[in-house]
Amino acid sequence: MIGRIRGNLIEKQAPELLVDVNGVGYEIHAPMTTIYQLPALGESVELFTHLIVREDAHLLYGFAGQQDRALFRALIKVNGVGPKLALTILSGMDVADFVRCVRDGDAAGLVKLPGVGKKTAERLLIEMRDRLRDWHVDNVAVSAESARLPARGGDYLLEAESALIALGYKPQEATKMVAAVKTEGATSEALIRAALKKAVKN
Repeated sequence: MIGRIRGNLIEKQAPELLVDVNGVGYEIHAPMTTIYQLPALGESVELFTHLIVREDAHLLYGFAGQQDRALFRALIKVNGVGPKLALTILSGMDVADFVRCVRDGDAAGLVKLPGVGKKTAERLLIEMRDRLRDWHVDNVAVSAESARLPARGGDYLLEAESALIALGYKPQEATKMVAAVKTEGATSEALIRAALKKAVKN
């Protein structure tokens, strides 16, 4: 099991990263809540990781903090929740917000996330309630300026749409989400963050 990665951040194209560790490039899938906290390209980064081995691939998932990884590991144990959906959940809300949803029985808040239907939301509330009973989380907001995704040729709108599609939104939904917040930032990361926040609140 690969539990931690430390190296230089080479690429950052949500929701995928490339981290160079002594000449070896590790492809890592990360939730947007982690990508918001990443340094600039070329700088050193440390991620807590979880490796999933399948017959056709070895997939590495990375997280800014151990609590994010712990929630990811708890989520993929829920019946019907795979790594992709767990990543989408962690992209749509941080650990503190998810814990609050579970403790408050807020199924409606979970259903707003792509791929989470009413039955899945109810299953999450039931199965996660006991697992999160003793969790203590910090309600600290992460600035959208803490990290910026590079925009190629000014195509940051398309990059934001592509990232939302990769997180589970339909192409038409992604286009509408970005259009609704395109005045809120001039970087892919800022648009994705604004779009996800708006989607969860609506």
